[in-house]
Amino acid sequence: SFSVLCRDDEDTFKILVATDIHLGYLEKDPIRGNDTFVTFNEILDHAQKNEVDFILLGGDLFHDNKPSRKTIHSCLESLRKYCMGDRPVQFEILSDQAVNFRYSKFPWVNYQDENLNISIPVFSIHGNHDDPTGADALCALDVISCAGLLNHFGRSTSVEKIDISPILLRKGRTKIALYGLGAIPDERLYRMFVNKQVTMLRPKEDEDSWFNLFVIHQNRSKHGATNYIPEQFLDDFINLVVWGHEHECKIAPVQNEQQRFYVSQPGSSVVTSLSPGEAVKKHIGLLHVKGKNMKMQKIALETVRTFHIEDIVLADHPDLFNPDNPNVTQAMEAFCVEKVELMLDSAERERLGNPRQPEKPLIRLRVDYAGGFEPFSVHRFSQKYMHRVANPKDIIHFFRHREQKEKNVIDLNFGKLSGRPDEGTTLRVEDLVKQYFQTAEKKVQLSLLTERGMGEAVQEFVDKEEKDAIEELVKFQLEKTQKFLRERRTDAEEEKIDEEVRKFRENRKKNTEEEDKEVREAMTRARAHRSEDAVLVAASSDEDSMDMEMIGIDDPSEGLSATLSRGRGRARGRARGAKGQSSTARGSSRRGRGSTSQESSSSSRTYKPVSVPAKNMSITD
Repeated sequence: SFSVLCRDDEDTFKILVATDIHLGYLEKDPIRGNDTFVTFNEILDHAQKNEVDFILLGGDLFHDNKPSRKTIHSCLESLRKYCMGDRPVQFEILSDQAVNFRYSKFPWVNYQDENLNISIPVFSIHGNHDDPTGADALCALDVISCAGLLNHFGRSTSVEKIDISPILLRKGRTKIALYGLGAIPDERLYRMFVNKQVTMLRPKEDEDSWFNLFVIHQNRSKHGATNYIPEQFLDDFINLVVWGHEHECKIAPVQNEQQRFYVSQPGSSVVTSLSPGEAVKKHIGLLHVKGKNMKMQKIALETVRTFHIEDIVLADHPDLFNPDNPNVTQAMEAFCVEKVELMLDSAERERLGNPRQPEKPLIRLRVDYAGGFEPFSVHRFSQKYMHRVANPKDIIHFFRHREQKEKNVIDLNFGKLSGRPDEGTTLRVEDLVKQYFQTAEKKVQLSLLTERGMGEAVQEFVDKEEKDAIEELVKFQLEKTQKFLRERRTDAEEEKIDEEVRKFRENRKKNTEEEDKEVREAMTRARAHRSEDAVLVAASSDEDSMDMEMIGIDDPSEGLSATLSRGRGRARGRARGAKGQSSTARGSSRRGRGSTSQESSSSSRTYKPVSVPAKNMSITD
């Protein structure tokens, strides 16, 4: 029974389960800036008060891939406050920790480190927001792990094969095999499951006596043909799956009829999009495991900002709104004011029962104005609620319900794309790139690169701020194509070259695994260049200070008129973080003394057209 299972004894594991905490989300917002930090403290406080054995996080602890100093500091402060102490840890680890934590500089669990005093260990996989990037493939969790406050597990770097080795835990007579898989691009992981390239390793001894717990951070709902992970892909020996990434709280375990395991989706602890799924009450879970039995106890979060959302379809109220009436806009606005006031009353009643809840609620009114209506000024409407709601600028969301078209062709016009997509639809960078080239005219189609590779490079550029990603992909694929043409000994005639390039590109498109390798290799080169650039910038800044001393200038700003390329480029770079520099000035500040802007541009990594007489041209030219 539940009471027996929840009773504290030497055989019962108590685990606090949470996912998608998104520390640092809207941290610069004057109203909502501290929401994530306050709720994280509440989660850790529940763990401490319930004297849990450990905390299990399902990814996206951080909202940004490169969290701010404030976010990192706040996270360390909370973990140190709640997770360190003298209370002894009651379970032991039986597996090889050098395998479980092999990517850590300290490959053992933090509570067994003799230099640390940990009372509540935290185990976490990474999500898609805080995944490893850069030349060293580090993520924010690795920083927290290096500080000894968290155990980062479930990381996989191979694109050919994934072996998930569990952390084996024992408390009394209860044994848990904890499996984790950090976020991987859904299409790639889907393909690896289909190709039987994902293996969950099982303990050799008494494999049926273990409670198998799996933490994953992927799309659970279908966003495309292969842009999600179907539950039936997972092994049927699992007892419970904790599913991160999906923000709607469905924490009560639901059994998968086919595989017989249970799935718990804790959801996020902060509202990051004003959509219906986020309006569901937020919870974390207190999981009790004894032998092979489990019970998930829901704990409502009290510090989460209340969120109310409603939809209005104007065409459903012909008695109130007539598009031909000259005063219809005023009638619409008055109707929306009435709706928002009712939502505010409801939010206030909810808050009265919970003093820990933030004062200003989040309000969203989605208005379908299809049927000949015109939207009114959202800016003017928002002025009425500046001091009453947490999101005054986007209370109203106007949209037109699209009727199903007969044809299946996607009409994508980038000029007509609204600034904000409809709720419930997430526009991904790589999808936009793919759709653009699918619908583009022939003259702007890609002839050398593939849409997929280009999409991934643009995504790295946008999401991970890898500024060399696109350039490196172009260079890498250009080199591969040139090598292919040289090996084929193709004649230097345009038609023949074009035909060979087309064949080579088609072969690459079919071989998705090879293309994955190419993209990863190009991204690695981009990260390596970033590291080199950082070294060069550091070196040039040392040169700058030496130059200033040699010239006898105490204040760099006094040297502005000294020389155009060196004085202006460098002094401004130091004064304003190089925001105003042109690319050529940036090149000169990096690459050598006294070089003119013309010289520096040729020394940077940009291509210069090569003029070679036609009869002497080689394939590479």
